[in-house]
Amino acid sequence: MAEAIWIEITKVRGSAPRDAGTVMKITATDTNGTIGGGALEYRAIATARKILDANAPEQTETIPLGPSLGQCCGGVVTLNYSYAPKGFVALDQFHVHQLKPNPSHPKFLWVWGAGHVGREVIAQSHPQAFNITWVDSTADRFPKRNYKHVTITPAADMPRLAARAPTYAHHLIFTYSHEIDLGLCAALLKRGAASIGLIGSETKWARFSKRLREMGLDPSPITCPIGDKSLGKAPHAIAQGTVQSLMASK
Repeated sequence: MAEAIWIEITKVRGSAPRDAGTVMKITATDTNGTIGGGALEYRAIATARKILDANAPEQTETIPLGPSLGQCCGGVVTLNYSYAPKGFVALDQFHVHQLKPNPSHPKFLWVWGAGHVGREVIAQSHPQAFNITWVDSTADRFPKRNYKHVTITPAADMPRLAARAPTYAHHLIFTYSHEIDLGLCAALLKRGAASIGLIGSETKWARFSKRLREMGLDPSPITCPIGDKSLGKAPHAIAQGTVQSLMASK
């Protein structure tokens, strides 16, 4: 009986969270690496574990992100599921790049989503630089680790909580659902915020902008995509560029 399945993105057409060649490893109880988080990754993990549990043949599937998963990226991703990595595989390495803080002026930061990017933002946010409220839908989505500068806040209805968030706080949005992301954007635009950052592609942002305008809201206060493109699409790279930008802001 095999102990792991390797999922590799072998082909990408259009906009997608990660590029071809990205790999993650799945066991019955754990994962290593990420192919982009959110709905695509949840579906791929479930498929991999079904293959592993049944000792089924290796397989390939092509997934349109919009029609199949309701994602706004609009691209198409081909995934290969195999019992052994094909050649050399480099899984994401999660390095922490904490910048020197200004302890006299910590920023209040609300992080929406406890997935790969959210965890990297937390890891790279210096305790003296940020006072963080970390939100996701259930308590089991958070890692089993205590951060002194972080308040863990499970909220079944995240947009409803956002409507009561402090207006002086900065917000970063990267939940597992595009609909929740959109609801958070709308709630925070109505509420007001020091800044709002949203993970996503240019395609996702174009669709969000259109839908927010249809709600009578001005999307211009939202920064999307977040991060620094030159650093790459890996979670630690997105987090690094995002944290650097926050620390440089007033």
